Amino acid sequence: MGKITVIKVRHTQSRNVNKELQWLGDSLGLFGNRDKDSSCFRMFIVLVRKSRKNESVSSDDLANNLSLSRATVVHHLKKLLGSGIVIRQDRGYILREANLSALVRDIKRDTNAMLAEIEDVAKEIDDMLG
Repeated sequence: MGKITVIKVRHTQSRNVNKELQWLGDSLGLFGNRDKDSSCFRMFIVLVRKSRKNESVSSDDLANNLSLSRATVVHHLKKLLGSGIVIRQDRGYILREANLSALVRDIKRDTNAMLAEIEDVAKEIDDMLG
């Protein structure tokens, strides 16, 4: 797993899948305030849909289909890759899991493992300090 910033975002139940995806991405710190045209969010939606079919998507396809510059797509892909949520597959990009609940379980497992390691080191430091 890479760098994910978990943010407590108030959740209001919605029957709108895009609003739910926005909340999920916001909660995982994927979309910043500087993303005025929601380009990262729009890319995330494409990646979610493609991943459910086990299809990767190229940066060129993302740029063309979403009317974004290649530089914008590459910028957001770097962040999504850095988070560990998106991986390279074949000649494109895909979510690391085919569905979102499995993705969140992976994040939870990775986070728990990291916190366990931090706790072990903290105990060692406490023991050294006496």
